[in-house]
Parts: sequence; structure tokens; C-alpha cells
Amino acid sequence: MTTTGRRALLAAGAAAGATALVGCTSSGGEGPRRPGAAEREAERVARAEAALRARSVAVARGLLERYDAVLAAHPALAPRLTPLRRSVAAHVGALGEGGTGGEGVGEGVTGALKPAAASASASARPTTAPSPAPVPVAADPGTALRELAAAERAASDGHTDALLAAPPEYARLLASVAASGAVHVHLLTEGARA
Repeated sequence: MTTTGRRALLAAGAAAGATALVGCTSSGGEGPRRPGAAEREAERVARAEAALRARSVAVARGLLERYDAVLAAHPALAPRLTPLRRSVAAHVGALGEGGTGGEGVGEGVTGALKPAAASASASARPTTAPSPAPVPVAADPGTALRELAAAERAASDGHTDALLAAPPEYARLLASVAASGAVHVHLLTEGARA
């Protein structure tokens, strides 16, 4: 093969390679690339999961506010309610973080609070949001406990209902939080009879 033939072959190969490279990196200059069906589905799933997490956190925060209101109205109930309130505060943190580790879930039964959950109780309320309307609390401590148990039951049922739409890891967390809420209901209602 002559020198001219080799140069022509190399030039043709370089041109073909450049054409292939441009074809791989460009969409033909027709404007911005449109997301594919898989990308759109992934985005839809991510938005649905974010909305589910926001609803779950809102339910847990509402329950935490109810505990705070009952404790403010009936300070004598503090020894009984404080461990349960700590557990609910840990749930707020875990549900909001998408916590897959489960720190704090169900700990209100024993009263123990792990360090990761301790920060969740401190940050359980948003500091920039306006103060919500005060939660009404019954003047009778027994009635206040029954109302708190009903709020726990409603929150537990809400977390259970959300299981169907939750991704697997978050569903396990929701199930654990719902089970903890059921235990709280038992402690609030059966403990009242003791």
C-alpha cells in the first residue's frame, strides 16, 4: 500500500469515527432532549413518594402537637405521657428523613430514646411555620387520655392505609410506626383502668 493510500485510509477512518462520536453525543440539533418513559415514570414515583412522606410526617406532627397540648393542660400526666411523646417525636424524625434504620420506633414503651431520635424531638416542629391553632383538650384528665388514644388510633390507621402506596423500605417504617401507635393506644386505654 502506498503512503497516499494509507493517509486516505486513516483520514477516512478518522472521519467515520468523528461522525459516529457526534452521532452518539448529539440528538441531531433538534433542541433539548426529551425524557424517556422510564425517566418520566421514575419522576412520577419520586413525586408520589415525597407526597406520601409529607402526609405521614404531617400526621405524626399533629399527634405530637396533641401530646404537647394534653401535657400542658394536665401536667400530672407527664410521667405517663412523656415516654409516649418521645416515641412520637422520634417517629416524626424517622418518617421525615425516610429513616430506614428505625431509630426511635416503638421506644416510647420503654422510655429509652437513642441519640439520633433525641435530635428528632428537638426538631419535631418547624421553626419557620406559623403557630398552628391550639389543640382543644378536655378539662377531665380521663377524657383527655381517651381523646389522645383516639388520635393515636387515627394516626396508626393513617400510617397503615399509606402502606399500600409506599415503597418497600418506607412501608416497613410505616408498619413499625403504626404498630407502635397501636401499643400507645393500648397503654393509654388499658393503663387508664389500672
